[in-house]
Amino acid sequence: MMNIMVVGVGGQGTLLTSRIIGKTALMAGYDVKLSEVHGMAQRGGSVVTFVRFGEKVFEPTVEEGSVDVLISFERLEAQRYAHFMKPDGKIIVNDCRIDPMTVVIGAKTYPEGIIEELSESHELHAIDGGKIAKELGNSKVLNSVVLGLAAKYIGFSEEDWIKTLTATVPPKTVDINVSAFKAGFGSN
Repeated sequence: MMNIMVVGVGGQGTLLTSRIIGKTALMAGYDVKLSEVHGMAQRGGSVVTFVRFGEKVFEPTVEEGSVDVLISFERLEAQRYAHFMKPDGKIIVNDCRIDPMTVVIGAKTYPEGIIEELSESHELHAIDGGKIAKELGNSKVLNSVVLGLAAKYIGFSEEDWIKTLTATVPPKTVDINVSAFKAGFGSN
């Protein structure tokens, strides 16, 4: 059984990323369950999704301490959900900062050293997906960059991932999403 958690802030492609993971596992012949918790996605709030696949999956949600791969599109989100990780799980994090509303209004401060702290207790792989996406010419494909890196730890061939990506993203964005995925897959 593979348990994957995808977290981010509304608008970062969290739901699309989960669907691509689920479709890739389904095409490989696995039973797949997805659970989407939208949260305050419209207002830049936390978005959490679970993808579970294996021979037979009975429930879509994942319990604390059982996540194999945590994909986070923002540092604070990785910290917020790290307690879901298995001891030998892997955290894939987009190294960016998006201040939550509590920080914006001055009620809280954004924590420093999140990636370093998480690296002490987890196997963590960080990538600047936003920078890579901008270099490719489209900042909206940062989720494909991060997924490319995560795909190395989830399994399946690069070709299988690209086949699913191609079938899932809007046709006019296929080339840029494939380039973004390959950039992430070739990193670290």
